[in-house]
Amino acid sequence: MKFAFFYHSLVSDWNHGNAHFLRGVVSELIERGHDVSVYEPSDGWSRENLRKCHGDAPIREFHTRYPHLSSNVYNPSALNLDVALDDADVVLVHEWNSADLIRRIGAHHRNHRRYRLFFHDTHHRSVSDPNFLPAGSLRDYDGVLAFGEALRRLYREKHWGDSVWVWHEAADTRVFRPLPCPNKAGELVWIGNWGDNERTAELAEFLLSPVRALRLRSQVFGVRYPNEALRAMAGAGIEYHGWLQNFRAPEVFARFLMTVHIPRAPYRTALPGIPTIRVFEALACGIPLICAPWDDCENLFTPGKDYLIANNGSEMKEMMQELTNNQTLRSELAEHGLKTIASRHTCRHRVDQLLEIVQ
Repeated sequence: MKFAFFYHSLVSDWNHGNAHFLRGVVSELIERGHDVSVYEPSDGWSRENLRKCHGDAPIREFHTRYPHLSSNVYNPSALNLDVALDDADVVLVHEWNSADLIRRIGAHHRNHRRYRLFFHDTHHRSVSDPNFLPAGSLRDYDGVLAFGEALRRLYREKHWGDSVWVWHEAADTRVFRPLPCPNKAGELVWIGNWGDNERTAELAEFLLSPVRALRLRSQVFGVRYPNEALRAMAGAGIEYHGWLQNFRAPEVFARFLMTVHIPRAPYRTALPGIPTIRVFEALACGIPLICAPWDDCENLFTPGKDYLIANNGSEMKEMMQELTNNQTLRSELAEHGLKTIASRHTCRHRVDQLLEIVQ
């Protein structure tokens, strides 16, 4: 089949976690013999910030790392949908597109019913910015792919879509896998972006305070850290290393004993059950994981066996101390997490599901 993907960016993962999943899905489809075209806007926020901060070198490195992946970079005011959608069988439009493009593709589908058209939502905008989609934007779409059951229910309740499927993110196990590293750089690493004050208090409680108290050798990677956050990191003795190309995360995970997952507020409250892709990727790399509280109400994992859950900062401190000293526990968590990912949370599984939905 011929797939057309309209996404914010394939080549840039600068503060753009959906690029991780997109790369894995497209790689899997290509490996199965499907024809895939990815379209991303030339003025995309992630791509522009990446080039502003790091130049074109990361984009060249992306193409070296993923020689089978490429995107069609288009001028939003000059995109010819008749050409882009010619002979398409399946079209996916991500929620981080302009409202105008979402509407235009829907209007095109109204007059060209030969392909299946899906809207793909992988963010909390539906609750944090419920007006991000003008009324009626999805009336001409065949369905919605939502990355969690809570989000699926929201779309149904608000009548944004009649056909809505849960399509969780997953790990691209071509890239995310355990790597050997006998010489560790420290005890703990966290890979994540500071964001928009959606977890400032949680980062202080579940990361900064226990690391400071235990004096763990720790490193943090990510972007959009304000000066006060950088000062807080330094005060906790944490080394800050800035942006990390996502395909380098496995080699970084391999250098540490453990990592943590600290959900943003919308994923703890309004959209429970959505772990975001970093949980899948960490477990796929075989690094022991401790999570701040989140409700795995969809039973994606087995808390206590795939990862540990710390209900407060004191428990996080105790668990960090235990993992630092207990190699057997680290090995058990890593092994169970790897098995869980391999059995049901890879991009291969998600492509299987996508093809079933299309049929």
